[in-house]
Amino acid sequence: MESEILEFGMDDKELESHPTIYRPDFLVGKVAVISGGGSGIGRAAAWLFARLGARVVICGRKLEKLKSVAASLKKVGLEAQPIVCNIRDDESIEAMFSKVENLFGGCDILVNSAGGQYPQPAIDFTIKGWNAVIETNLTGTWLMMQTAARYWRKSSRPGSIVNIVTVVERGQPGIAHSCAARAGVIALSKTVAIEWAPDKIRVNCIGPGPIDTEGQRVYTEETRNRSARSNPMMRFGDSFDIAEAIIFLAAESGKFITGENLIIDGGSQLWGEFWVGEKPEYFK
Repeated sequence: MESEILEFGMDDKELESHPTIYRPDFLVGKVAVISGGGSGIGRAAAWLFARLGARVVICGRKLEKLKSVAASLKKVGLEAQPIVCNIRDDESIEAMFSKVENLFGGCDILVNSAGGQYPQPAIDFTIKGWNAVIETNLTGTWLMMQTAARYWRKSSRPGSIVNIVTVVERGQPGIAHSCAARAGVIALSKTVAIEWAPDKIRVNCIGPGPIDTEGQRVYTEETRNRSARSNPMMRFGDSFDIAEAIIFLAAESGKFITGENLIIDGGSQLWGEFWVGEKPEYFK
């Protein structure tokens, strides 16, 4: 299966060869489950986890995307196990974790990268659109977290969760539904980081700012150019910036970190404007 040629984001060659601060065997013996592993940040994380020796499970709704990533990894001697999973369906999640249990004896790390939204003024949201974003980004992430934690508690196995959210401290006009959902994930993570500490389960979040991934396709060129200049570095970050941070929080390097939300945005929250959709004339 030929890998996809990307107009945005990092291609397979870049993900294979991009320098990393971690030694090649850093994650040997670890099993990582990555939702949304077929594209974007999840795909980059899958590459880096595999490069560092972890056994990787990538899950998502579209098997073809997952198989494409797995095939690209296999070409260079790396592996990822693709498993179809709908994170909005608790039975689908349970079946996926059960399969991971049968294949690898369980997992050590869960990366919740699956999610989605569409740019639109909040006043125009339909209830169907609102529910779709909330159910995917908030409820779906929660179901993955809870199911993983139950497996870890049952087996007396420590675990680490990293949730990919967004920068919500000052809002992001154009994706209010996603901001509401991601803020919920952050609050959940901070809360269960305390509740689950006795079970040796750590829970953290990462809030990416303007990152160059395949997801940029849904935005206009004007919006993309404005996003790239929404931070004092005047550029996009790349998915590897986030992947390396995921490793830091998920692995032993982050063993005394829990309940944190690590912002990786090039300084966007300190400077500039960030409009996901079209910037209203009033603000120009």
